[in-house]
Amino acid sequence: MFDKQWLIKLANMTMPFGKYQGRVLIDLPEEYLLWFADKGFPEGELGQLLALALEIRINGQENLLDPLRNYPSIH
Repeated sequence: MFDKQWLIKLANMTMPFGKYQGRVLIDLPEEYLLWFADKGFPEGELGQLLALALEIRINGQENLLDPLRNYPSIH
């Protein structure tokens, strides 16, 4: 289960490593997310966020996160 905070992170958090290091998670190419789905998502929150990003991308709903970009994070 996820909450609004997860969507905020998805719209603002950047990929911490790899080919697309520094790119916002929801902006990662679908092919890259599918590669992770095949090879295995990373452990923990990052993996869960990448899996959620894939579901959102597959359903063509990534634009719904646009209002959450640059949203101040709640810690």
